[in-house]
This record gives sequence, C-alpha cells and structure tokens, in this order.
Amino acid sequence: MARKIDEPQVRHVAKLARLGLTDKEVARFSTQLSAILDYMEKLNELDTDSVEPLAHCLPIYNVFREDTVAESLGAELALKNAPQHFENFFKVPKILDDDSNA
Repeated sequence: MARKIDEPQVRHVAKLARLGLTDKEVARFSTQLSAILDYMEKLNELDTDSVEPLAHCLPIYNVFREDTVAESLGAELALKNAPQHFENFFKVPKILDDDSNA
C-alpha cells in the first residue's frame, strides 16, 4: 500500500505554491493524490525488466534540415511591415514599469 497523502501535506504544498484552498478542496485533493500514489504502487508491481524504455509509442524521428549558412533577411526588409521602428530596430510598447522590480 502506498503512503497516504494527508491534509497537512496538501496544505503545505498549497502554501508553497501559493494556492488558497478551501477545507473541502484540501480533503478532495488529499483523497485524489493518495489514489494516484496507490495506482503508481500498483504499476510498480509489474515486471518491466524485458521492456525497452521509449519516449513515444510510435517510431517518430526528428526531421531536421541541413544546417547551412544562408543570406540574412536584412534590416530594411525585416522592418518593412513593422508597425513602428526606430532606425534599424523594432519599436515595441513598454511592458515593464518602475514598480515591477525586474
């Protein structure tokens, strides 16, 4: 039997994740997380010694193009459809303010 996830553990993780959970949610998540651990314990009973590890169930391979040097687009052409630009740069709206601490 897998270890049970109790309500204090759920509350601790919720606090770390800065989640405000109700008592009803804590009880529900405690039950659900314990059920997940029970299922994982059941899967651990399977003999997987002869099973080869895989990342995907289908034979999928990355299809990369050859990495070759090509002529760049150029600033004038790149900025041609830009809504706003200044000299050779895209002009974008400011997203950070002085209070962002970034």
